[in-house]
Amino acid sequence: MATGGKKLGKAGRPPADAARRLKAMAATVATAESCTGGGLGWRLTARPGSSAYFLGGVIAYDNAVKVRVLGVRPSTLARHGAVSSPVAAEMALGVRRRLGSGYGVGVTGVAGPDGGTARKPVGLVFIGVADASGCCVKQFRFCGGRAAVRRAAVGAALSMLADRLKRSLKERCHGEKS
Repeated sequence: MATGGKKLGKAGRPPADAARRLKAMAATVATAESCTGGGLGWRLTARPGSSAYFLGGVIAYDNAVKVRVLGVRPSTLARHGAVSSPVAAEMALGVRRRLGSGYGVGVTGVAGPDGGTARKPVGLVFIGVADASGCCVKQFRFCGGRAAVRRAAVGAALSMLADRLKRSLKERCHGEKS
């Protein structure tokens, strides 16, 4: 389990929750992925009917792609590094803007087994979820090998998206702010 994360059920409820809420709201999502390498987009499109809510994704492994395609500022990368909260936020906001979706999800981290440092160890992942009201970013520390870190990051991103959609639907239906 991750620091700051929640346990995900074996049945894979987060993708179902996110899909159900996206459909209920007639909302769309786009993804910007680095360490997950397209795994989030794959999970979102594994469900029948996903074309109703999934617009597309960008696999931005290289920083130049983050800058050119997603609009991540070079100064943000220079100051904070690719694996950081500000970069996850700019990825989520950038993919939302670039693809014209209601929601954007940005994932950046160190999946391993190489690339980790004392400051940014293997398993460190930042996930941002953006909508019209802004962006929320969470930091996670996942354990295990490369595949386990990537799987956990995808699950956490889906859970964060489902939670944000739940709050948005509640606000829309009841005029409440959470």
